[in-house]
Amino acid sequence: MLKEYRKRINMSQEQLEKITNIDRKTIFRIENNLNMPLLDTFAKIVIALNLSDKEIADEVKKIVEKVK
Repeated sequence: MLKEYRKRINMSQEQLEKITNIDRKTIFRIENNLNMPLLDTFAKIVIALNLSDKEIADEVKKIVEKVK
């Protein structure tokens, strides 16, 4: 989901790294489902990408559905 939203606003991993102070390698790992972000990391990304409450809720719902 992160990569999709990041690309939608034409932001590079490097730009996201500068805005959030999250290492680009970590961003790569989150985008490729190799790491789950900690809550503070998730919050920084949500703010940087300007995600709406609905977008966040929709993504969480997708994850919950996969777990069921």
